[in-house]
Amino acid sequence: MPRNLVRPSLDDRSSRPVKSRRGFTLIELLMVAGVLGILAAIAIPRYSGSEERAYVAAMMADLHSAAIYEEQYATENHQQYFSGIATADTPVEGFRASKDVTVTLIAVNILGSRISEWTAVARHLHSQESCELRTGIIACTTEDNPTSGVIVQN
Repeated sequence: MPRNLVRPSLDDRSSRPVKSRRGFTLIELLMVAGVLGILAAIAIPRYSGSEERAYVAAMMADLHSAAIYEEQYATENHQQYFSGIATADTPVEGFRASKDVTVTLIAVNILGSRISEWTAVARHLHSQESCELRTGIIACTTEDNPTSGVIVQN
């Protein structure tokens, strides 16, 4: 049995066979690769920066929550604050930190008086930055440069 033979069709204007186009030219492929490269060059730095900002936002949110727990605890316990290290797995006085965030709470209480204060430091497992809450102000700094950072007042 003979195989199906395909004969090239002839163009009306010439006697040359019409070539069917089955793929992309090298120029088209290079253009697509160039556009994808430009998009990647724009997206990758923006993504890496947003990841670090998300870690800082998680630490700041945990410090805000810690402030609420500390003040509620002090209201119920004669203006005395609590200390401890809170993580997602080990809460301290009901306060539980976010995943991969460790919040260290340090209370200074003088028994028998109303003089007391507290500070908190938050560190994220995947970030070089740390945030500290002291007297209602949150300052976030990197390990390399402790004098710069974001300051947010409660």
